[in-house]
Amino acid sequence: MRNSFSKGTLKKLETLLMLLGYTVRYEKGQFKSGYCIVKNRNIVVLNRFFETKQRVITLNSVLATMPIDDISVLDDKSKQYILSLRPELLENQLPLPLAS
Repeated sequence: MRNSFSKGTLKKLETLLMLLGYTVRYEKGQFKSGYCIVKNRNIVVLNRFFETKQRVITLNSVLATMPIDDISVLDDKSKQYILSLRPELLENQLPLPLAS
């Protein structure tokens, strides 16, 4: 996922964030993208005028830095992707099955 800047990759990243309890919103304005917590809700806000490539880059950046408490809700492929971005999460997780 990390090296592809397609709309499919963007959709996978949005779904991954949704499974982790975050809402992805595209808003108009002069601001830098990132994530924020609004009234105890995890929301990732991106500039709606960003092209797909910049959206993917921003979501990868957010995933690499945001607090993630539990990845057990993810499928194995998504877990491996998160752990490739955040190897420090590995020590809190059960071993993953080997990919075939």
